[in-house]
Amino acid sequence: MIIEKRATRAAASPVRAGGDSPAPRPHPRSGLQLLVLALGFVMASLDTGIMNVAAGDLRARLGLTMSGLTWVVDGYVLAFAALLLLAGSLAKRFGARRIYLVGLAVFTAASLLGAAAPDGTALVAARFTQGAGAALFMPSSLSLLMHAFPEPARRARILGIWSAIVSTSVGLAPTLGGLLVGAFGWRSIFLVNLPIGVVGLLLTRRVVAAVPARGTALGGSGHVLGLLALGSLSYALIEGPAQGWSAPPVLGAAGVAVLATAGFVLRERAARVPVLPVALFADSGFTAANAVGFLFNFAFYGVLFVLGLFLQSARGASPVAAGLQMLPAVLVLPFGNILYARFGPRVGNRAALTASLALSAAGYALLFLILSPGLPYWVLAVVLAVGNLGGGVSSPAMTGVLMAAAGREHADIGSATLNANRQIGSLVGIAGMGAVLAGAGGGHRGAAWAFALAAGALAVAAVVGRLGIRTRA
Repeated sequence: MIIEKRATRAAASPVRAGGDSPAPRPHPRSGLQLLVLALGFVMASLDTGIMNVAAGDLRARLGLTMSGLTWVVDGYVLAFAALLLLAGSLAKRFGARRIYLVGLAVFTAASLLGAAAPDGTALVAARFTQGAGAALFMPSSLSLLMHAFPEPARRARILGIWSAIVSTSVGLAPTLGGLLVGAFGWRSIFLVNLPIGVVGLLLTRRVVAAVPARGTALGGSGHVLGLLALGSLSYALIEGPAQGWSAPPVLGAAGVAVLATAGFVLRERAARVPVLPVALFADSGFTAANAVGFLFNFAFYGVLFVLGLFLQSARGASPVAAGLQMLPAVLVLPFGNILYARFGPRVGNRAALTASLALSAAGYALLFLILSPGLPYWVLAVVLAVGNLGGGVSSPAMTGVLMAAAGREHADIGSATLNANRQIGSLVGIAGMGAVLAGAGGGHRGAAWAFALAAGALAVAAVVGRLGIRTRA
């Protein structure tokens, strides 16, 4: 992988004094290792994509309002985003493989609870628990991947393949979700996680080597403030359209979000053990990757949420038809991952990230201009596919920048930070675009403004990537 020289030396050199073990040799079953470490991401990705197609059936079967439906989607993302940094610290303290296994077990059990949920409240609770499980295994999987494949050049190819596996699951999720919901109802979208989770638990213990634990403080007050800030912000964004932006609960939640955020910043500046890896943010590449991750997920998952509703409500598609119609928008992601694996090391992460984000921004901007009731479906599909091809390049490129800056020593907390920022982006994107959709009255007009918001976010991300990643190699 072509990365900054200083970061390359940190990532490639063996760990020395201080009790850490040297860089491990490649595992004889590296292909199976890669597949096993992707299973957790596959489950989480399938669940998110399937949920977008199941929205219509959930509203009909459980009588959910727009805000209730948003809580079902965002409850998962909220718990996920709020606990990721804590999960990174837990992985460092107790060992990445142990926390990965715990996360898989929690997610699988929560999927069973979701399938049995009798009402919307129980379903939201199950989604929160799923988010907690996903938060545990996500950063641990990247850390285990870093230790299994320590050579930078090989890791670049592995990241591309790993991202392709995950992106393929994202691409197939709407179609799979539509087929499951159409044939068996919404409960089946949770049951599909059970065999994947059980296989992941069994194989992880067999083929993935444990990473030595390193004692570290958890910074409990920082995590509490972060959870309070995100939870309050989510409440304000989700309930604002339903209750009114001037309603006392909404204003109160917004005020709590501001105060909790300020308290978090003050705590981080004064704490001996900050929650965020403050020293790593001195690296412009690390900072840029986190900013790009937030903006990318804000746009991509916000649009997916809107697109699933738009196809069913404004264009009259059934869950099965909506899943099939979303396929071109997401199935191109693995092709973008493969493009990165092939050409990313040649052109460098800076060029790959800037060009791919600009392409995605242009696609969403075009949809804002041309979307209308008379627009043929094939035009919508082609523009979404071309734009999201850039997203397939952006995801492994930003991960490569961050992993190079963090190095093997800080892989746990570095990957947790990136994933936290990405999931916060998803959280705000889903809630924000849901508010835009509701405020514009839904339909084509609401979807067009959501596309405009996504285009603006990705354009900013392209500028941040260009300026923040200062060198090609």
